[in-house]
Amino acid sequence: MSIFNIKQQNIAEQIETNMKKSKWQDWRWQIKNAIKDIKTFEKLSGITFKQTEREKLEQTVKKFPLSITPYYLSLIDVNDYENDPIFRQSFPSPSELIMFKHDMHDPLAEDKDSPVPHITHRYPDRVLFHISNTCSMYCRHCTRKRKVGDRDSIPNKNEIMAGIEYIKNNPRIRDVLFSGGDPFMLADNYLDWILTEVENIPHVEVMRIGTRVPVVLPYRVTDELVAMLKKHQPLWINTHFNHPREITASSSASLKKLADAGIPLGNQSVLLAGINDCPRIIKKLGHKLVQNRVRPYYLYQCDLSEGLSHFRTPIGKGIEIIESLIGHTSGFTIPTYVIDAPGGGGKIPIMPNYLLSWSTHKVILRNYEGVITTYEEPKSYLPIFCDRNCDECNLQLKLDEAEEYNAIGIEQLLSYQDDTISLIPGNNERIERRKNNGDNE
Repeated sequence: MSIFNIKQQNIAEQIETNMKKSKWQDWRWQIKNAIKDIKTFEKLSGITFKQTEREKLEQTVKKFPLSITPYYLSLIDVNDYENDPIFRQSFPSPSELIMFKHDMHDPLAEDKDSPVPHITHRYPDRVLFHISNTCSMYCRHCTRKRKVGDRDSIPNKNEIMAGIEYIKNNPRIRDVLFSGGDPFMLADNYLDWILTEVENIPHVEVMRIGTRVPVVLPYRVTDELVAMLKKHQPLWINTHFNHPREITASSSASLKKLADAGIPLGNQSVLLAGINDCPRIIKKLGHKLVQNRVRPYYLYQCDLSEGLSHFRTPIGKGIEIIESLIGHTSGFTIPTYVIDAPGGGGKIPIMPNYLLSWSTHKVILRNYEGVITTYEEPKSYLPIFCDRNCDECNLQLKLDEAEEYNAIGIEQLLSYQDDTISLIPGNNERIERRKNNGDNE
């Protein structure tokens, strides 16, 4: 498929006459011309809604704004749009206005676990750093729907600096995940500044960025952006593909740039009713991701955010999908199915049960085929006693990295890193005599 096809050209020329391919692939043009109202959507897509439908859609947009990039709009199958996964993820539904008792404004308690603005500190050794509230597109299933379109809460440089100071003052933090919004919506030099400041904190070992840009605005992954990101290592990037149809020639090109720069890529999907709640879809998505050097990381159960009830599936559906993957495809294409616990409890992995029973010396297991087998436990295992007093531990844990330098022979004598002053052949009579006389020199 061409990276600029006839359908995209038709959309582009309705927005701007005599459009060129280079402008379509300009991410700033895409943002400038994002579709933000029902009327423009109808004009560009060719889809026409009945008046009663349109009125309900307008009510939905008043509460939860609409924004779709022309690129992502071009992927919609207009001949079957009601069942199209692209349409359902990007276009509002009146079902979003249906609220239930268990729906929450902030289901993951991100605001409550925020010691300073824009930092969520939930786990002991890592923090979530909200550095942007701007997205290239408003996903209908967003867990942070409470912040969509809230331009007043975009963090300024002083607020970002306060978050950086919090990380500096908490030496247990070794992992910083940048999120939003979308961090890639920031200017290259501004994002570079943030990454540099955090990278220079001695106890920060790894940085991560969560982004949906390769999915909905792949042109944002420019050569300049990639060159900047490449300076900051170790840096990991997690994408957010939910359906195989989102992996296009353009998105693949953006992923290739990132992977070729040596940046490890993962993917976090959300299990969405009517979009990807099918074992075949998730399997195909995993296969296409790993073809693009992206490893499936998490499959999230849809959160209890307001307006998401029509997207949620039973937990059993997620377990069914994982069951259909284990043993039936490569292990590294299988994501971990998790529920992000309401109230801020963190991610809880949910897996099919393969451990059937166990006794003192045996465990009973099943495999993906239903074969039931046993595993014999060791009968002489003697665990090292640990009193849990880590500060005064005298066990040889050997947590430091191994020393690779090991000079031998003449090199050992020449080395300034080795105190050896002589090499003595084995079975030397004089040395043996020393040993017999009790001289250990």
